[in-house]
Amino acid sequence: MTETKNNNGLKVIAGLLGVILLGTIIYTVSLYQDKKKTTQQLTEEKELVVEDLNSLKSEYDKAILESNATNEELVAARDNIAKYIDSVKTMKADISALSRYRRQVSILKEEREKLLKQVDSLTQSNTLLAMERDSTYTELEKQTVFNDSLVVQNTQLADAVERGSALNLSTFSVDAVKERSSGKLVSTSRAKATDKFKVCFTVADNVIAEAGDREFFIEVLDPQGNVLGESFTKSNEEGASITYSKGTNFYYENNSLDVCDYINKPSGDFQKGNYMVNVYDDKLKLLGTSKFTLK
Repeated sequence: MTETKNNNGLKVIAGLLGVILLGTIIYTVSLYQDKKKTTQQLTEEKELVVEDLNSLKSEYDKAILESNATNEELVAARDNIAKYIDSVKTMKADISALSRYRRQVSILKEEREKLLKQVDSLTQSNTLLAMERDSTYTELEKQTVFNDSLVVQNTQLADAVERGSALNLSTFSVDAVKERSSGKLVSTSRAKATDKFKVCFTVADNVIAEAGDREFFIEVLDPQGNVLGESFTKSNEEGASITYSKGTNFYYENNSLDVCDYINKPSGDFQKGNYMVNVYDDKLKLLGTSKFTLK
């Protein structure tokens, strides 16, 4: 009887232990599944945080690429996000850490909005400045072209005035003359009878020419092409030069003026043959040429 009661007691205890064991197993499995689910959720949350951070970093990369000049604030913000990405990837996922990073992502998004607005504002300002610069450059180019045109016009005007103010001859003649005992000069064509050449020319009137003392140069070439007289040399600013027989001075007052001068014969008589006489102004411009022959 007592043995039967003991067996029944053991069975009850064994049943209770079995129920406890089963409950423990069920509870352990439940805890494991909950932990696995929680770990999966934390991993997913971690991946979402990394995804948000990568998205922010990509937006900064794009903004930096589109910026005409490197923006230090954008670069610093992007590098900061890259550090957060590395931290999230290597951290052990837990609710408190993820919450902290979620809050940081929100802060970074707000910072991104402010920075991108600043960049847009700077970009618009730079675009406006570029347009103003281009407009100014265009106006400067126009002004330069206009100034160059004025320089050309002034140069052309100065050249025209210089040409217009240059003196010219309206008449030019050369005569071989013989001086009689009375002092009277008579024309001759004979070499032995010639005492001097009489060179006469008329300076035409010119209202824009500068009045004052002037000097023209007379060049007489004998039949051999040699210059008669003392053979002076004259050069101009361009480097040209002539050898002339005599310089003739006169005072010009813008009106027509008759000028005559004489070229005396050299030692001995004039040679027979063809002679040429040239007249140059003070800038060595050839004003007239005359040819004649002595027999």
